[in-house]
Amino acid sequence: MECIKEYRMFDGRQQVWRHDSVETKTAMEFALYLPAQAASRAVPLVTYLSGLTCTWSNVIEKAGAQRVCAELGLAFLAPDTSPRGLDLPGEHDTYDFGSGAGFYLDATRDPWAGHYRMHSYVTEELQQAIACMEGLDTTRQSIMGHSMGGHGALTIALKAPEFYKSVSAFAPICSPMSCPWGKKALTGYLGDDRAQWRAYDACALLEDGHKSPEMLVDQGLADTFLREQLKPELLELAARSVGQTLTLNRHEGYDHSYYFMASFIDSHLNWHADRLA
Repeated sequence: MECIKEYRMFDGRQQVWRHDSVETKTAMEFALYLPAQAASRAVPLVTYLSGLTCTWSNVIEKAGAQRVCAELGLAFLAPDTSPRGLDLPGEHDTYDFGSGAGFYLDATRDPWAGHYRMHSYVTEELQQAIACMEGLDTTRQSIMGHSMGGHGALTIALKAPEFYKSVSAFAPICSPMSCPWGKKALTGYLGDDRAQWRAYDACALLEDGHKSPEMLVDQGLADTFLREQLKPELLELAARSVGQTLTLNRHEGYDHSYYFMASFIDSHLNWHADRLA
């Protein structure tokens, strides 16, 4: 691995790393914020998964997470949303499929299957990449995300409840099997077998017996994607039906943007810090 950028920030270090990925067969980059406390002791880690069209840069430049992480003594890890530099047929044609839209799954359909393995990248290869870094307590981890990344955080946490102490999401795609974004991605990456889709749908995972210690979701009610794409009421219903602990906060006037996230990211990070203590 190579550290390609580093900035001093709130007495900590904002870094960007590059490495050759076995899972995606491309060079991948991720951002890591290490608070000042990491210089003297191992600190817990929150992984953040970004949404459609994003890279690691969006959250570290717009959300204000580093200030809160510096106060709480949390490391903040932000991977990319898809492989880069492949130029597969149709990969760059639309914003909601292909480049910038990996949906945190392992594709099984060609030509995506050889590269679009973001679930394994986040849960396995990225973990191996940070395992050797000083200042991180990788036994204390939580995960969060926004939109497509909220979907990724929820599904990953549900499948690994012993690993992630908590999970939170801003405006997540709650049921990809039930919305246009999700149906397009699941069909394109996995094919038409809806049984395969269930492994990447938070509501289906809950119905199939998966649980997380706790879930926190914040949703803006002025979000233009709320009714057609996000559908938090489906997650609320699925959680209630199986006894999954879920806090779902609805906020009048807030949309889908990073202005919404920046308004509430401190409450999410404080919530995670309490559960990682």
